[in-house]
Amino acid sequence: EVQLQASGGGLVQAGGSLKLSCSASGLTFDEYAIGWFRQAPGKEREELLCISSSDGIRYYEDSVKGRFTISRDNAKNTVYLQMNSLKPEDTAVYYCAADRLGYVTRVPAEYDYWGQGTQVTVSS
Repeated sequence: EVQLQASGGGLVQAGGSLKLSCSASGLTFDEYAIGWFRQAPGKEREELLCISSSDGIRYYEDSVKGRFTISRDNAKNTVYLQMNSLKPEDTAVYYCAADRLGYVTRVPAEYDYWGQGTQVTVSS
């Protein structure tokens, strides 16, 4: 059974940092691209950035460029999302998803597995 779990969310003040983790089991992790998404209350889910199986990175949300970085540790079956200079508008539930094709993509339907989400709340 494939499991994907996002963790590391919490409450942080504006300007602070959080590091989210996306841990996977039941799949050949290094073959998968991993994307990070978020969904704020009353808003559409948006993809932030993605890391391919070959460590290619693509940002899809301009507002996080220069503040968020993504990395992967295949030995630990984990992808990280380092979030710095957090703003209240970053408040959302953050999800990770895995795409077996391994390429960066911003098409949600191409992702095969989704984590359950972790809440990030940034206070002003």
